[in-house]
Amino acid sequence: MKRYIKPLLAILIILSLVFAGKALGLGNRLGEFREWVASKGALGPIIFMGVYAIATVMAIPGSALTIMAGAIFGSVVGVITVIFGATIGASLCFLISRYLARDFIASLLEKNGRFKKLDDMTEKNGAIIVAITRLVPLFPFNLLNYGFGLTKVPFITYVLWSFICMLPGTILYVVGTDAVTTSIQEGKVPWVLILIVLLIFIILFFVVKRARKKIKE
Repeated sequence: MKRYIKPLLAILIILSLVFAGKALGLGNRLGEFREWVASKGALGPIIFMGVYAIATVMAIPGSALTIMAGAIFGSVVGVITVIFGATIGASLCFLISRYLARDFIASLLEKNGRFKKLDDMTEKNGAIIVAITRLVPLFPFNLLNYGFGLTKVPFITYVLWSFICMLPGTILYVVGTDAVTTSIQEGKVPWVLILIVLLIFIILFFVVKRARKKIKE
């Protein structure tokens, strides 16, 4: 029975967090949360970062929060808040999966050729695998956070490359939102922000194209 305790505990934690988020109607309270965070001044970004991390663990899609960060904090503070919140949340998911479920899942799939191959690939080329899957949306963000904990990829490698490869997308969403918000509020086109968005978009386009080629290889 001991081998079942940790994975069952992991499943219960994840399901409890997901259902708690739905029961509390967190998705419908984003408007209220935005006003509340904006009223907290300098503490706002820190609070927002913590909420973003918790939302990630609870498997709540972060797109709405990312856009909200751009509208509330602007480009620089918004990007910093989101990228650190997302990285902290992704790290917690990884640790929950790694230390409560990995051994159990691995024992069940030890004869599965595909899982063994993926496990070996992440052990030898963890940085490349993490980078590619973060850049190319082959799997949902929340699934990846828990999924990588079941592989042999080192924790530091996972955190570092998740941070680096989530950053371009974060900049794209946050700065894009800031550009739209500034345009509406001030009645003028923020060309600098628009140029940054276009530059990041172009870079992402070619990087993702290269990543897809790498996947085929």
